[in-house]
Amino acid sequence: MAAKKRFLLRIDPRLWAALERWAADDLRSVNGQIEYLLTQAARRAGRLGREAGAEDPYRGSADADEEGEGGGEGEG
Repeated sequence: MAAKKRFLLRIDPRLWAALERWAADDLRSVNGQIEYLLTQAARRAGRLGREAGAEDPYRGSADADEEGEGGGEGEG
């Protein structure tokens, strides 16, 4: 696994408080929550390519179906 990039982030205190609550609800650290949200946003925008067999720390393997996004039981 490649080392993660470290950087300083200046953030509005109200947004920080909201992220703290959200992270606690999802049982993540604030850092983990921010990384999760950015990963999801980049994926939805088509900015985050997926390499065959690459591990996604939030969903398992990259080859897994996109559950909960436009497909699922009861449709079709």
